[in-house]
Parts: sequence; structure tokens; C-alpha cells
Amino acid sequence: GVNKPELLPRSYTPVIDVAGFLSEGQEGRIAQEIKEIEELTGFKLRVLAQNYPNTPGLAIREFWKVDDNTIVFVADPSLGNILNFNVGASVDLNVPRSFWSRLAGQYGNVFYWREKGEDASIEAAVAAISSCLREPPGPRACSTIN
Repeated sequence: GVNKPELLPRSYTPVIDVAGFLSEGQEGRIAQEIKEIEELTGFKLRVLAQNYPNTPGLAIREFWKVDDNTIVFVADPSLGNILNFNVGASVDLNVPRSFWSRLAGQYGNVFYWREKGEDASIEAAVAAISSCLREPPGPRACSTIN
């Protein structure tokens, strides 16, 4: 795999945008939402916006201290569907697997992000993840994409 730590920012941030999809304001809003999610749920959401092969790749694992409570959300249009998720084992126990494919289908399809923009896909996905993680656990948890 690709491993380019030189593409990582100098200081910690839960949002890394090496592709330039997000404005500074959007990055700030997403980072604030991520902070609230982590404080309320204990789950860590990390967002990497890239356009392969321009990616830090494996270097993000150590930078973000990825563990079982981490959701790594990679936004990369070169993969076709812009929304891709790597979900830790603890998250997998709390969020139905079907949620991730439904989320990608709604906001990550090529028609959505070409019409609305990569930034809109990323922001909509973060909002939907936030909504899902705040729901009480149960058989209907995360059954709708908000």
C-alpha cells in the first residue's frame, strides 16, 4: 500500500484534505462535529479526502491512532463511489453494516457528488454518521439516512 507520511499535516486534526475538496470553514465545522461525536459516544470519526494516488495511505493509522472505536472515512472519487469506510470492531457491533452501504449509495454515488460536489457528499455523510451514532442501540438503529 501507499505510505506517504509527508502528506500528513504537522499537527493533529481529525480531517485531512489532501485533495482540496473542503474549504477551511467546512473543515472546521466537520472537526467540531467530530469532537462532539467523540465526546457523546466515545467513537472516533476521522475523515481523509484524497484523490488516489495522492494520499498519505497507511501513515494515517499511526497519525490518528486508529483503534476498534475508530471510523476512517475516506472520500476519494477515483474509486467511483466517493464514500468509503473502514470501521473498527466496536463500531461494527453498534452500527448495522447495511448503514454504511446505504450511506454510500445515497451520498457517495457519482451522480450525487458530480451534481452537488465532493464537499457536499462529505458533509452529508458526516451529518448522517453523527445522527446514526447518537441513536440509541436497538434493532431500528441507523435505519434511516438523515
